[in-house]
Amino acid sequence: MQIIHFPLSRANYKTHASLTVYLQTPTPRSPIQEFPALIILPGGSMTHITTEESEKTAIAFASRGFQTMILRYSFVDEHEPLYPYPLFDLALAMAAVKNHQSAWHLSDQTFLLGLSAGGHISALFNDYWSSSWLNDQTGVASKILQPTAIVLGYPVIDLNAGFPKEAQTLKRWTDDPKRYNASQHVNANNRPTFIWATMDDPFVPVQNSINYSLTLKQHDIQQEVHLFAHGPHGMDIANALVAHHPDGDQPHVAHWVDLACEWLQTID
Repeated sequence: MQIIHFPLSRANYKTHASLTVYLQTPTPRSPIQEFPALIILPGGSMTHITTEESEKTAIAFASRGFQTMILRYSFVDEHEPLYPYPLFDLALAMAAVKNHQSAWHLSDQTFLLGLSAGGHISALFNDYWSSSWLNDQTGVASKILQPTAIVLGYPVIDLNAGFPKEAQTLKRWTDDPKRYNASQHVNANNRPTFIWATMDDPFVPVQNSINYSLTLKQHDIQQEVHLFAHGPHGMDIANALVAHHPDGDQPHVAHWVDLACEWLQTID
């Protein structure tokens, strides 16, 4: 496996955002010659990303047949208010994937995996990828921005649903909260969505996931939802390797990885 650091800054858009690509290179005898791309958007409250845990997540999905990459998106100390810059970063990441399809041994499928705050970016991108304003702002065509499907883990969805908790934090995220309530902008172009969360998440209330699922249902968007009874926030792949919480090693919750992979295999 080769690890590639790919900056996303352009002449007309300066950003600290980058992709870290965990590149699997098939040999002529390899049974798989092309891999679906999986862009991982970690959590971190928009102040950082959880790099160590995200690497374990990337490797877990790489072992299940994905070409994985971690998006380091813009943070609140780089733009204030932060939004819409993380959406621009993800748009450039999608373009990079398309432009390197051959070099990175990629199939024509591109999936998103957003966790916590990264789930907020992913859910919003699911809402807005087909919008003219995102195309106009990034110069990336909607056919390139379109993800095959998205996976959301314990996501922030609506900015009035329990996170961010402080008004000052919300102000640093956006000066237009309604525009970035992801459940309010679902439309017929949203892509199939897999959601998982825990019922007793003390940090990002499970109501966020429920709100998004209900709105997807109203628009007849294909989805699968798993709400586990117990688990702290920020579990990633929910095993001992990433258990930075005392209660973070949850074998039952860890099934979400295989459940998501099985579901993604059903998506055309």
